[in-house]
Amino acid sequence: MKILIVGYGRHGKDTVAEYLRDKHHLTFKSSSVHVAENIIYPALKDLYGYTSAEQCFNDRAAHRKEWYDLISDYCTEDLARVGREIFTSFDIYCGLRSKREFHSIKNNGLFDAAIWVDRSDHLPPEDVSSNTIEPWMTDYVIDNNGTLEQLYRNIEDLLLTLKGKYDLWEKYDV
Repeated sequence: MKILIVGYGRHGKDTVAEYLRDKHHLTFKSSSVHVAENIIYPALKDLYGYTSAEQCFNDRAAHRKEWYDLISDYCTEDLARVGREIFTSFDIYCGLRSKREFHSIKNNGLFDAAIWVDRSDHLPPEDVSSNTIEPWMTDYVIDNNGTLEQLYRNIEDLLLTLKGKYDLWEKYDV
């Protein structure tokens, strides 16, 4: 089972992925960590004086458009490139932001379900200069406008639906 988790910045994507990892033993790597290590840090370390990929990662909010543009350049020849890299080793790709890459990853059959995490009652949408994916593009939307416990319940409800659609869930403690 391969899951793509998307949504606007700070809407709870990593929280959902961490819950799936901790409660249901799915593996994930944040796309931000992956691209920081493999794309962004090598490109920006001299410009901003970064001494590690971790330092670059921690400064990502200050350079969202640059990150988006560098990732787009990295995927020019293969829009599904980052998706292929992440899904080769992990069950969950968390944090994709480009609709062009989304469509390519979907058309290449790299994921089984795309999930949008929504916290729009509390936080504004992200600018299209750093995120061009929209909720309607995904298969499912998880509401994250309530408490953490409500979010976990919403995740469990979705997992029951997915369990009914896929035979692969026996290994995931659903």
